Amino acid sequence: MRRFGIGRMVGLLLLVGLLALRAWDPGPIEALRHKSFDVYQLMYPRSERPNLVAIVDIDERSLRALGQWPWPRTIMANIVSKVVEHGGTIIGFDVLFPEPDRSSPEVAVETFQGVDRATRETLRQLPSNDAIFAEVIRRTKVVLGQSGYRVAGAAPIARPIIQNGIATLGPDPRPYLVDFPHLLRNLPVLDEAAQGNGIFSIIPEQDGTVRRVPVVALADGTIVPSLSLEMLRVATGSGAILIKTDASGVRSVGFQDLEIPTDGKGRIWIHFSPHDLSKYISAIDLLQDRVGADSIAGKMVLIGTSAAGLLDLKVTPIHPALPGVELHAQLLESALTRSTLSRPGYTAFFELMLGTLLSLTLIALAPKMNAGSLFFLGGTIAAVTLGVSWYCFVFLNLLIDCTFPLISSLLVYAVLVCTNYVSVSADRHRIRSAFSQYLSPDLVEQLAQSPEKLVLGGEQRNLTVLFSDIRGFTAIAELYKDDPQGLTTLINRLFTPLTKDIMERHGTIDKYMGDAIMAFWNAPLTDLSHEANACEAALAMLDSLQELNEQRQREAWGDHPVPPLRIGIGLNTGSCVVGNFGSDLHFNYSVLGDTVNLASRLESLTKQYGVAIIIGEKTAKAVRERFAVLEIDHMQVRGKQVPERIFTVLGRAEVAAGSDFIELMERNDTMLDAYRCREWSKALETILRCRELGNRFGLDDYYDFYIQRIRHLIETSASSS
Repeated sequence: MRRFGIGRMVGLLLLVGLLALRAWDPGPIEALRHKSFDVYQLMYPRSERPNLVAIVDIDERSLRALGQWPWPRTIMANIVSKVVEHGGTIIGFDVLFPEPDRSSPEVAVETFQGVDRATRETLRQLPSNDAIFAEVIRRTKVVLGQSGYRVAGAAPIARPIIQNGIATLGPDPRPYLVDFPHLLRNLPVLDEAAQGNGIFSIIPEQDGTVRRVPVVALADGTIVPSLSLEMLRVATGSGAILIKTDASGVRSVGFQDLEIPTDGKGRIWIHFSPHDLSKYISAIDLLQDRVGADSIAGKMVLIGTSAAGLLDLKVTPIHPALPGVELHAQLLESALTRSTLSRPGYTAFFELMLGTLLSLTLIALAPKMNAGSLFFLGGTIAAVTLGVSWYCFVFLNLLIDCTFPLISSLLVYAVLVCTNYVSVSADRHRIRSAFSQYLSPDLVEQLAQSPEKLVLGGEQRNLTVLFSDIRGFTAIAELYKDDPQGLTTLINRLFTPLTKDIMERHGTIDKYMGDAIMAFWNAPLTDLSHEANACEAALAMLDSLQELNEQRQREAWGDHPVPPLRIGIGLNTGSCVVGNFGSDLHFNYSVLGDTVNLASRLESLTKQYGVAIIIGEKTAKAVRERFAVLEIDHMQVRGKQVPERIFTVLGRAEVAAGSDFIELMERNDTMLDAYRCREWSKALETILRCRELGNRFGLDDYYDFYIQRIRHLIETSASSS
């Protein structure tokens, strides 16, 4: 429970940090929220096709037919007239006319050459194209577009902005609105003729995607409506636009019985429908009367462009390059069908509370539930959160962010899991540290990862078994009869490096038996070189013993030398049963079998043969290419008809490759052959030659043993005869 307490504390601290981050709402958090809304739009675009808006398109085909943009205003006047003829209810221009028409007679004549004065004066007296266009506009419900821009140092507008009625209910909306320091407007003659003026500027989000369009904005310090909102006002004959605000900013805009929810900055979230080519009417087709009877009749008409060269293409959640004019068309349709999306100010508070509730639920229940139940709970929470958010989007046109509640609860869940994992790992580390004093680290690790292996039973495997014993331990113990603590310290000083030598070479300590060590290789983990690793460990044990003896000599007091410690090591390879043996209450991981018994017997023979290491025949066959292995005798093993050959190990590969060892091995084999053939004289003669080389390998006691044995056999043979 302590680790869950730490996890809860860390989880609560993380939750506080996440809530602060969400309250700050930096760009990446907002972008993630917007991407989730984009997924909803892709999965469920607005499917309503009310057929309320038509678009007269200044497309590529029209540009090829009528020439480059801008066209003469007379052409634009003809387009307006054609829209009226076909029954359009109101026209909105998604294009600007900020400069006089250069093709007007009074302007164009100045560029003509070879024109007589009378003709020039006649042309000057003709009405300008702008005046003709203005007159057509004056007779029609037309809303002209304006463009907000933020170019530093732009010249201020000399004439006041034409502003239709703007009413507010609540605090002043100006501090909240999207602010354009400058406003690019149409010619005064056109502005004055139009029944309305609206801004068509659209500001994408930071990732370049258009999701929200300002329906009211601040330009040159004046509140101006958007092109779409002004078209709705003119179409409905409303006198003023009502902006409702509260402490969080703009809440909605509207007039008469139409109220459109906005965000705090007066922007509308558009619920996009797929790109609809049926709305588009090519301008050249309209001018040449190639338009169906119902294409325009009774509809609101937008005049804009889809031509790529005119740079009015926008990225939306469901289309990578949507003409800007269609954004206004979609906004008009969404507003008229009351299907605009909304994200009221309380949604952020709701999301914060939902994320807090989910995270606290996980923090409270995590210690009481198992992993499966907690995973199921997390999945259920995620599904319900996604379901609620999806339901609000589809049926209520309400944008509820599911990313923050999900991510916050997921991060808290991850912290709980990670904290628990770290605590469990720390516990395992403590267990490994404790039990590694008694067992092989490999075995401890395997048991820590697989506790189910802690059951009674065993398996048959080919192992190499080691027995090690201190020579003359009884005499050593007698020296410490008045200092048992000193004897314990001595044994620990010896066993510590010997145990390390075994474990570093992948051995498993089976048990300590008084002054003896039993170990084995190739279990519990597979060791393909277990025979060589066991021999390497045996040689390392002798090196460690020599170092310890040298330390004890340096530590000796006065002129009383300390008797050196000596050990005997027996190694044998063969089939064993290895596993957990004992009772249900207590058991040990150990090995059983004849191989173990023979290894123990080989260790006991080291004193008799005067060598430090004796290994069995199978072990010798496996390592003879890597170690200096010397045969020392045949031994009759109980239950076997053929005697077991036994060997000693005198060194590693560099020793085995030396000329001294090679010559010694040849002489030793000759001696053994003579001995086994009962050629005593030859055997003794060969031993004398062997001793010259054997002295370098510490084999004096070994050859003394054979001399005594041969002499005993000679005496026995003589007395019996």
